[in-house]
Amino acid sequence: MSSTSFYPYVAKTNIIYLPLSTRQAELAKLKNIKTKNTKIMEGKHYLVPEDYMADPSVHVWNDRLYIYPSHDWESGVPENDNGDHFNMKDYHVFSTDDIEAFPTTPLTDHGVVLSVEDIPWAGRQLWDCDVQEKDGKYYMYFPLKDRNDIFRFGVAVADRPEGPFVPQPAPMRGSYSIDSAVFKDDDGQCYFYFGGIWGGQLQRYKDNKALENAYLPEGDEPALPSRVARLADDMLEFAEDPRPVIIVDENGEPLKANNPYRFFEASWMHKYNGKYYLSYSTGDTHYICYAIADNPYGPFTYQGVVLTPVKAGWTTHHCIVEFKGRWYLFHHDSVPSGGKTWLRSLKVCELHYRADGTIETIEG
Repeated sequence: MSSTSFYPYVAKTNIIYLPLSTRQAELAKLKNIKTKNTKIMEGKHYLVPEDYMADPSVHVWNDRLYIYPSHDWESGVPENDNGDHFNMKDYHVFSTDDIEAFPTTPLTDHGVVLSVEDIPWAGRQLWDCDVQEKDGKYYMYFPLKDRNDIFRFGVAVADRPEGPFVPQPAPMRGSYSIDSAVFKDDDGQCYFYFGGIWGGQLQRYKDNKALENAYLPEGDEPALPSRVARLADDMLEFAEDPRPVIIVDENGEPLKANNPYRFFEASWMHKYNGKYYLSYSTGDTHYICYAIADNPYGPFTYQGVVLTPVKAGWTTHHCIVEFKGRWYLFHHDSVPSGGKTWLRSLKVCELHYRADGTIETIEG
């Protein structure tokens, strides 16, 4: 894509074509969008056009919606299959009490709430995070490579959902890989979902122990599953050994490694009409898919595609949340950066369920 290419920005019912040449030009035009008496969620919308944000996790506390993205930047690290070019170094928090008012009322940027330099055991690459609340405290869970270049999960704690977050002195015991999603069930119990292959290092582990040689299943072998563990009461450690999250087909058979809809990374859990919805990225096939179970451990029965491949960018990472009676899909793509997969932009659109509880597919 050339520097003179254009992409559509849907603002309420108006479609405005914004130049890719500079982020400043995009932001300047956004300030002049007319939005009176129209509805926002008739398309997909870039929420932080002045910066590169990705991998969103979103929660609602005190009738306010909080967004916890990773923060992309142009670090100059060459692109490779290990994801070294995703060299993120800090987190911002964004919030709003009316997502439908965007962009007339922009998100509140609460600024940097945690940086690599704040974390005592830090090596590099502060990838996606998630936050969960318990007893008035807010716990941020983040993957970060230690000084041996091994991904671990850390925890940082705050008194408010917007932070700032203070990191614990050491990573969670027994933690590994990436992409945390912390789900609080109706009884208050919290479950920690995680895992990602390739650069996420999940293939380096079996039965929660490091392998001497990494192994990725192939062909008709069962696909490598994500993991889940119940959190301890203090929210700082696992209360049990992580267990595999099995996704099965309509016949109860685990999805195979050569299935384009198998798990790769980016777990998310939400609940709808008493059912547990596990959604996830398929990585190198570029879908967001979902599966349903009757309990938070599964097995989960595959249902279909939430989001088809986006127009630009390798990764897809998302979350699904209800806010003020409407459901939303938050995700990202690399259209505004001209297709640079390490410079991604945060998006949102409405999500709809059919009468039987299945999710209507959204075109990327």
